[in-house]
Amino acid sequence: MKRFSIAGLGAIALIAGATFSTKIPVVANIFENGVAIAQDAKKGQVQLQLEAEKKVVQNAQGKQKVAWQPLKGKVMVQPGDVLRYSVTGANNGDKAIKNLTINQPVPRGMVYVVNSTTVNANSGAEITYSINGGKTFVKNPTVQVKLANGDVETRPAPDTAYTHIRWNFGKSVAASSAVKGTYQMKVR
Repeated sequence: MKRFSIAGLGAIALIAGATFSTKIPVVANIFENGVAIAQDAKKGQVQLQLEAEKKVVQNAQGKQKVAWQPLKGKVMVQPGDVLRYSVTGANNGDKAIKNLTINQPVPRGMVYVVNSTTVNANSGAEITYSINGGKTFVKNPTVQVKLANGDVETRPAPDTAYTHIRWNFGKSVAASSAVKGTYQMKVR
């Protein structure tokens, strides 16, 4: 049975693109305890934090209960384990930031759990996905499948095809506020 070690979740799994209204961000990445800071000289700074939890199913009085156990430091996961990642983007500046975009790749050895992505209410975020290494993003990825009779049919992309998740906060993220997105991954 294969086991995977996840060390320094922030350094391994957090790839965030902060796109500002000027489209020319000045970026300083600081990966320490799952935190990255992206700074735009005109708009202030956005602090990005990545946290992970492991899905634990407990049996209590004959009923299954799902709990999420925080992962800290160096941990071991096994094939079939489901992890929930939370990405928080805090605008620490004194002005709203327009066009904030957060991109998360699907880590090696993991598969995206389809329809597991969320974003905090009233954020106005658009959630899109890539199945081509982050080149293009769409709301509902599809693939062309050749059938036995030779016809080609368009179908929803399988979970193994997903390569990136993107949250685009198009309007703005107000000063001194935060946005949060979550998604789940399954260890292969």
